[in-house]
Amino acid sequence: MEKERRPWWLYFNLSGLDAPLIAVIWLFLFARTWRVDYHPWQAYVALGFAVWTIRIAMKLLKGSMSADEISFVMVHRKPIKLAAVILGIFSITLTVMSFPLSVYTYLVVGALFVAGYFALTLFSQQEGNEISYARHAMGGVVFAYGTALTAHVYLPGLGLQELLLSREFICFAVLCLLASSALELWERSEKPAADGEAGAVDEIALSLPLSLLGAAALVFAVKDDLMVARPFYYAILTGAALLQVLNRTRARFDLNTLRVLTALCLLVPGIIFKSYPV
Repeated sequence: MEKERRPWWLYFNLSGLDAPLIAVIWLFLFARTWRVDYHPWQAYVALGFAVWTIRIAMKLLKGSMSADEISFVMVHRKPIKLAAVILGIFSITLTVMSFPLSVYTYLVVGALFVAGYFALTLFSQQEGNEISYARHAMGGVVFAYGTALTAHVYLPGLGLQELLLSREFICFAVLCLLASSALELWERSEKPAADGEAGAVDEIALSLPLSLLGAAALVFAVKDDLMVARPFYYAILTGAALLQVLNRTRARFDLNTLRVLTALCLLVPGIIFKSYPV
């Protein structure tokens, strides 16, 4: 049998490079929205490497739990695992040497979030019957928390509570969890044995929150009298709208393409609005 050739742009997702790129772009938006005066380049590098390392660890975990899993990461797991270990250590080194001491409080909570996400991933793999909204919710929180903390830690006088209660953090976490759950919903909808009634419920569970998130982002943008946070909320609104459009047109694409397009739904708004004038 002839080996299937994949288009070059598909490796953007297969190699796990989409997640760190999204995180770095949105970190810039967080820093700009919160008016971080001093934000060194080490914050962006450490975040990118940490996100990629965790993403690779998740792919390896899922691959090891499924005998049928033949992914790009599993095929090249030895060099990728070595690269992940090296970049993970480099990320930790940058964090220790460059971040303020207050970062350790954030990191302890972040480690608990990551541990919870790994535990929920193991549990959901064992169940495998329904969409694991708890796992996607934790994944959204982990990704948004890791991205936002590398900007929030440089804000004097503010701590962990202010981060977790901030509108920007909550909106981005919801956008991430909806993007993640959408992929599992689309994967399930392709299976012939899928329950039609359950599929309809899942469809509403995706479309309605996306609409509510977009509406909330629009309200927050309009209420921002200083107009500093408007680019951030416009990016949230655009991301939710793009996911809504992709959900309506998903029948045109295969799952691998949908994964890349979902990443672009988060990446493109960040790129557009990071240079938006305020």
